[in-house]
Order: sequence, then structure tokens, then C-alpha cells
Amino acid sequence: MKSRFHYLILLLLVLALTACGTSRGPGPAPDREQDAAPRNPPDLSSVPDAVPRAEPRSRYGNPASYEVFGQTYHVMDSADGYVERGVASWYGTKFHGRRTSSGEPYDMYAMTAAHTRLPLPTYVRVTNLENRRSVVVRVNDRGPFARNRIIDLSYAAAHRLGMVEQGTALVEVRALTPGEPVQRVAGGEVPTQLPVGTGVYVQVGAFASRTNAEQLLGRLNGQGLSGVGIHEGRRPDGTVYRVRIGPLDNVDLADRAVQDLERIGLFDYHIIVD
Repeated sequence: MKSRFHYLILLLLVLALTACGTSRGPGPAPDREQDAAPRNPPDLSSVPDAVPRAEPRSRYGNPASYEVFGQTYHVMDSADGYVERGVASWYGTKFHGRRTSSGEPYDMYAMTAAHTRLPLPTYVRVTNLENRRSVVVRVNDRGPFARNRIIDLSYAAAHRLGMVEQGTALVEVRALTPGEPVQRVAGGEVPTQLPVGTGVYVQVGAFASRTNAEQLLGRLNGQGLSGVGIHEGRRPDGTVYRVRIGPLDNVDLADRAVQDLERIGLFDYHIIVD
């Protein structure tokens, strides 16, 4: 009886993750044509930001690891100190009312988001680096599972960030700690001291050896990829040589570069906003 109970719990977890295992939001996702914004959306200008509060972890949404589309994801032990820049997408009517990975129904009019690795729930501030708009959302779902996206926003959050029409945006995602004061920003814009960067790169590799970086550079040039270079940087353990494509003018060009990389069998890449 006990083993059957454990089997049922595992089955519920797999179903929850599978239900959210579609690459959602605008972009290269194969099912984007089936997702959309609502036809007659309500006025979302007054929807408040999520308010960080201490909550227990979701019972079913935080396995140590899980697999979607052959990719294994490891859930973080803690969101403390998490900051990342990259590309955001959003998801809408197709998933409205469906069960999220945390077990709650997805509400596209609430200030929520999906993330592949952050603990559920986690509160984050998402800043659109292109127009400086900022929102606080509650991460309660898993996704996006397109490899070149870092967060999937609810329709309401995407609307507030001004990214519904273009479908994607360059963003900064910063975890918030419940109980600490959340800086409110006038007009939804980030404070002026935030360094806003809009340079988009596709990073293909990072090496301690320049020779290894040059070998990868030669392979990419030999395949006809343009705009590839080696960017030298410093880390606590020494010099790092990053092989990057860019800077690129927009997300569409980054997506095309990603397609070129996958065409030649390279899948270990990251879109970087620097």
C-alpha cells in the first residue's frame, strides 16, 4: 500500500511537469501558433505586483531534477543571490486554467512566471532592459523549455513590461527575499542607477585555455558563421576566454545564430545580455 502511494505521488509529479513541458510563449516554440493573447483582455494597468512573502516550497514542483525533451534540469537549493540576464517570453490563452508545476491553476491575468531551475515559489523582479519597465512576479511554474529563453511570463506581466506585441524581451531577473523591503519604482521603471545593457551575444564556449577557444573559433568560422570572436575576461580562478557570436541587434538574430549552431551539432550555448 505504501509503495502504491509513493507511485501515485511520483505519477502526479510527472504529469504536472509534463503538462508544463511545452516550450511556451512567443519565439521558436513549435506550438506557439496555438497560444495567443486574449481577444478582449481586461484593463491590466492596475494589476499590482506580486508581494514577496515567506511560503513553504511546493510539494510537487521541486524535484531535485527532472527531464523535458531530453534535457535534464536541476532545481536550485536556494534562490539567494540569483541574478541573470537573457531573453524572456510569455504564455497566454493556451495554458490559462491549466495546472502549473506547483499544482496551482495558471492565471494569465496574475503576476506570475515560469522558470526551469528556481525553487517554487520564488519572487523575482523582472526588468525589461529595452524600455526599463519593471515588475515583481511570483514564479510558480516550470518553463520555458526553449533553450534560449530564461523565463516565461504571464500575459499580465508581459503586458506590464511592454513586450506582448514583440513576443520577447531582453530582461534581468533578480530574486527577492521575503521580508526585505521591495523598492517600489515610479511609473514601473527601474532606478536610474541600474546598469542597463542591450548587447546580445550567443556564447558558445568558455575556456581557461586560449588555444581551446581558438580551436572552437576556427570551427565556427569554417562553418561560415559570422560575427564570432573571443572575449577575454577575468574570474577569481584566472583568465577566461569566451567564444561569442555578436553583438547582435535583436533577439531574432540571436535565434538565427542558435539555429545555425544546432545545424552543425552545437547545443551547449547561452544567450548573454552584456
